[in-house]
Amino acid sequence: MLRRWVRLPVWGRIGIVYVLSRLVTTAMFAFASLLSAPDSRFGAFPSLGTLAAGWDGQWYWWIATYGYPSQLPLDSAGRVAENAWAFMPVYPGVVKGLSVVTFLPWPVMAVLVSLGCGFGSALLFHRLMRTRLDAGQSMFAVVLFCIAPLSAVFQLAYAESMFLLLLTLALLLLVTRRYGWLLAVIPVMAFTRPGVLAFALLLGLHLVVRVVTRRRDPLARRDVLLILVGGALAAVAGFAWMVIAGLVTGRPEAYLQTELAWRAAFIGEQPLVPFSAWIQGGQFWFGDGPGLVVVLAVFVGSALLLFVPAVRRLGVDLRLWVASYLLYLFAVFFPQTSVFRLLVPVFPFLGAVAVPRNRWYRGGVVVLSLALQWCWIFVMYGLANAYWTIP
Repeated sequence: MLRRWVRLPVWGRIGIVYVLSRLVTTAMFAFASLLSAPDSRFGAFPSLGTLAAGWDGQWYWWIATYGYPSQLPLDSAGRVAENAWAFMPVYPGVVKGLSVVTFLPWPVMAVLVSLGCGFGSALLFHRLMRTRLDAGQSMFAVVLFCIAPLSAVFQLAYAESMFLLLLTLALLLLVTRRYGWLLAVIPVMAFTRPGVLAFALLLGLHLVVRVVTRRRDPLARRDVLLILVGGALAAVAGFAWMVIAGLVTGRPEAYLQTELAWRAAFIGEQPLVPFSAWIQGGQFWFGDGPGLVVVLAVFVGSALLLFVPAVRRLGVDLRLWVASYLLYLFAVFFPQTSVFRLLVPVFPFLGAVAVPRNRWYRGGVVVLSLALQWCWIFVMYGLANAYWTIP
């Protein structure tokens, strides 16, 4: 059996792992549906299709059907309400195009696109890990990638799966120094999900490292130019959606006000001040004093993780990505239960988790990952009856 497994091509092994992991996740969704109650936001015993197309999926479906509003909706107090401008157009656009061609319903095609992008991400993730780890470690990293606590997004009508495909490709291009191809990936990534500003920071830090180490690692002028252009493109693309939303609605602050509408349900109407949202979130969830302690612990702990020996094995570029993205989240995001999903782009950390070879350790990690995946699915899709059960 082991010999047959080893003889399979890498893509075949990854495919088997991916399919099996998705079957396990499907079983978890089915069980969560059986345990759901009438007060769940999805109702009692929702179908798998209802769960897959729920929450953000409903917004993407709405965008694919109606587009974006030219007038921002307002709540009873006259403030901007939650609306479609918070979601980027690439994912719903691709799904709509394919559903028109294939005559498949939008929710079905959305799940198929997510599944396909997830498999592509797993293949690229293996190649990315092989730049730093051996074959066994890389394959186990892929296993963890496929069964991670939030890997359920690979079969939901969410843009995360497509964004991960583009991000993994971009990181692979960066690590292998094919900077020119990044210019084609960055704009698509920017209009799939927020986060490309973190990639702009990554490119800036990458250039600094290349300049500092140029004596032992020669840096061509062409590479300098391509990195600078890529960084500028990522920065411009990162702000472009704000400009587009402002032009269409006639309100320059349309995108920011839309994003702030989501946190208003927790802390009321507050201006966007970089890095303040985590302090506000800590105080909201834990109280003034304890909240500050928790936020400080999260910030310091995240920084220290980057220097753990197993994480250092991933190389400078992947560590800089994780640091850049976490800094981006700390700067703009209000911490609520969606933060777990927003942490999916720090997936390179899984390579560090895959470094130890002890079988008991690896078995324990697999069990823990599956247990956490079940907890997330049950709370967010089975229970789903409180303001803090937001997937």
